[in-house]
Amino acid sequence: MSQHEDVRRIYATVDEDFKAVNECIMTQLHSDVSLVEKIGHYIIDAGGKRMRPLLVLLSAGACRYEGRDHIPLATIIEFLHTATLLHDDVVDSSDLRRGRSTANARWGNAPSVLVGDFLYSRAFQMMVNIGKMNVMATLSNATNVIAEGEVMQLMNVRNPDISEERYMEVIRCKTAMLFEASTHTAALLAGATAEQEKALQDYGNYLGLAFQLVDDLLDYTGNAEEMGKNVGDDLAEGKPTLPLIYTMTNGTEDQARLVRNAIRKGGLDALDDVLAAVKACGALEYTATRANECAQKAIDAISILPDSPQREAMISLAKLSVSRTS
Repeated sequence: MSQHEDVRRIYATVDEDFKAVNECIMTQLHSDVSLVEKIGHYIIDAGGKRMRPLLVLLSAGACRYEGRDHIPLATIIEFLHTATLLHDDVVDSSDLRRGRSTANARWGNAPSVLVGDFLYSRAFQMMVNIGKMNVMATLSNATNVIAEGEVMQLMNVRNPDISEERYMEVIRCKTAMLFEASTHTAALLAGATAEQEKALQDYGNYLGLAFQLVDDLLDYTGNAEEMGKNVGDDLAEGKPTLPLIYTMTNGTEDQARLVRNAIRKGGLDALDDVLAAVKACGALEYTATRANECAQKAIDAISILPDSPQREAMISLAKLSVSRTS
């Protein structure tokens, strides 16, 4: 079965609910301020995978939830994610995402930040409407941790002295936390047992870590056209990701010096040499191994859930997360 067919089969598991989420997104994007709607639709319609809303739907189904609040919950998660993308692109001065111009490249930084704020506030309005304090508490905590993760990443830009342990904490906060919030809040909504709730938290966390580590890998091995962003973007921004951290720790003295200088300087002048170094010292294989370990931990975490099409789709999603090419 091809990767495309695997993806289609996973999404087909929650096809009707996914259509309802898309309708809810369009409804909740409404604003009397035309620029808010324009930018909101531009980034929402950019063709992303909507993996985090998918996780809400799959997790709710795996817990045999029978209500309808998982639809607005999935929309909330997508709005929180989209808000972070708008803000990230401003912080990183990015001009390309998913193969087209970023919102800040088209409309400027100020409108992008403010529409990101609108999406955050709309998400919290919708949380109030769901009316479950434990869901709101979990999402409030998640948005706080994500913000801290983004600041930690910013502090590490052009810093070659970050340890692997510290880096894993950054991506847990910055990326994995929203994956975890997606699965955790679905469990809370469904009234899952404490054991099931913990299982879904762990699944989301490990899946998020695996997803980010593969992103790190693709920054040095991917195809720009498939990824919708430029190869070497992390290096250009001076971000010390795991392939670079491994090279500095385990490569030769010359390889370590090359990478340290490239991180401090930023830009792409040394990209070819850095690519050669991370390949030669085994950094790419190491990063792939760590990603696969996380994906397997995600799969193991949900072994306690009852058999269902949703659980099987979650297992497939974890496997797909480490075999993807974009």
